[in-house]
Amino acid sequence: MVECRVCGDVVTEFIDFGQQPLSDAFRTEEETREEFFYRLAVGQCGSCSMTQLLEEVPRTKMFHTDYPYFSSGSSVMREHFENTANKFLEQELIGSDPFIVELGSNDGIMLRTIAKAGVRHLGVEPSGGVAEHARAQGINVLTEFFEATTAAAVRAEYGPADVVYAANTMCHIPYVDSIFAGLDALLTPGGVFVFEDPYLGEIVERTSFDQIYDEHFYFFSATSVDAMARRFGFELVDVQRLTVHGGEVRYTLARAGARAATPAVAELLAEESVRGLHDRDCLARFAAEVGVVRTELIALLHKLKADGATVVGYGATAKSATVINYCGITPDQVRYVVDTTPAKQHRVTPGAHLPVRPAEAFAAPYPDYALLFAWNHAEEIMAKESEFRAGGGKWILYTPNVRVVD
Repeated sequence: MVECRVCGDVVTEFIDFGQQPLSDAFRTEEETREEFFYRLAVGQCGSCSMTQLLEEVPRTKMFHTDYPYFSSGSSVMREHFENTANKFLEQELIGSDPFIVELGSNDGIMLRTIAKAGVRHLGVEPSGGVAEHARAQGINVLTEFFEATTAAAVRAEYGPADVVYAANTMCHIPYVDSIFAGLDALLTPGGVFVFEDPYLGEIVERTSFDQIYDEHFYFFSATSVDAMARRFGFELVDVQRLTVHGGEVRYTLARAGARAATPAVAELLAEESVRGLHDRDCLARFAAEVGVVRTELIALLHKLKADGATVVGYGATAKSATVINYCGITPDQVRYVVDTTPAKQHRVTPGAHLPVRPAEAFAAPYPDYALLFAWNHAEEIMAKESEFRAGGGKWILYTPNVRVVD
């Protein structure tokens, strides 16, 4: 029996991906003997409806100096974060001396726009490498994990924050009690906590099971966020559907009674109820559909290998670790994976040890098929790699189902 990390009630398991490696631990062949594995299983709380991992991976194993993900690597995400910053500047950071704190600020892509506007800011980023990159761009960064004690120290040095923001970060943090204590200490009376993360509803609808990996501890819905906020003296006052990263929701929380909720909150809560998003039957169907995707992807890769076709992976993403290891994909089936991140190149993928090569290797020569692990950037990638398709190359996609796109 596992206790819910939010409310302490019982969490019931609904899917198990078996033993998995750290999703961002790209190593040299010599280093693979030291790999860390854990059981990747997911359950849902019967009381507060929070969907969560059943086993927590120590945070220092995931977020450290060599953390390889840079948010600014995608033009789509650069535009997204610039728009987000401008929205804050227009709607929230409008006082005489506003202050914004970003949790998990990564390489500072959102805060760059804030800094250019001359607004006081602070990024709280525990991964030293990306934090240093942001610092070199003129961003004010604290290299720490955010929790109650961090918030108190920030408040003492900088004063209260009008906005605390987190993108693809809140779902990484199991200890929400300390987070909310920190928010209560840091925010102004009318301040807001805004965070955006992968949406459980999209994961279920798209069968995007690769969104489930070590770094994603929680899988939020409006229902579970509403319950979590109320438990810690806050309220869910706005929601916004986002298209980035395969479908996310941006949640806005304020202290109880500080702001009226927008109609969008009630609408999304009602939609989740009608869909039965938190019903056991819904989650059982999702688990069954994941099994179908696994079976069909394995069968396709076996067939292509037997036919003598060349297949490579595109995008050594964190989420590719779940697909590769759950499906048992080997270098015999997918020869290598191309990626633009230097820290991942000339290494091997976690667990299965597929070689990772620079992006230039994709065209030297082009393979017959490319298994698109970075499917959330499909439009951007396919436009960039138009010559691959023009030459007869075909893409393999696996969400919401396995298919070949020529």
